[in-house]
Amino acid sequence: MKTTEFVKSLRSKSAADLKAELAALRKEQFKLRMQSAVGQLTQSNLVHDVRKKIARVKTVMQQQATQAKAS
Repeated sequence: MKTTEFVKSLRSKSAADLKAELAALRKEQFKLRMQSAVGQLTQSNLVHDVRKKIARVKTVMQQQATQAKAS
């Protein structure tokens, strides 16, 4: 999924859905970190991608929280 499509899908989700998405990404990050430590990670770029996705989810969560306070 492209970045713009991913962000659009995040913006349409509720706060609870975003928390679930964040938890899933954190679990994926942990799994990749363990694979890297053992030496089983073949695609090291996935670590970077997951970190960026976590940042995007957290950004959207912060923006939604700010909008909720403003209105």
